[in-house]
Amino acid sequence: MLVLDTDHMTPLQWQEGTDFERLNARLEQAGEHEVVTTIISYEEQSRGWLKYVKGKKNTAEAVEAYRRLSRHLDVYRSIRALSFDERAATEFQRLDKLRLRIGTLDIRIAAIALANNATLLSRNLQHFRKVSGLRVEDWTK
Repeated sequence: MLVLDTDHMTPLQWQEGTDFERLNARLEQAGEHEVVTTIISYEEQSRGWLKYVKGKKNTAEAVEAYRRLSRHLDVYRSIRALSFDERAATEFQRLDKLRLRIGTLDIRIAAIALANNATLLSRNLQHFRKVSGLRVEDWTK
């Protein structure tokens, strides 16, 4: 199983640029691996998009903002998002006690990947490599 971190979901939403091309090519070759994301990535991106939409004052900007929000929703409808369930919560508590000095949401994403024995795909190798036992790779490089 391959878990897409938030920063790997973004190129898939816009489907343009070299990051998308590299990531998409590698995902097409992944074959038998199930490709998923996490509810935490959905939370992170949704908060950002809702803030973006709220900030639009004129109608034309609002139309474009809602178009982008709709694209965000479509992408998350097309990919399974792993839950922050009891197994992930147990992993999170274990990792949190280690005081790894990475963000809470990143620890939750790592916990979900560990609980599902998955490889996390992320650009944030510096932080995620602090998590012992977590397989993490950057497929945008």
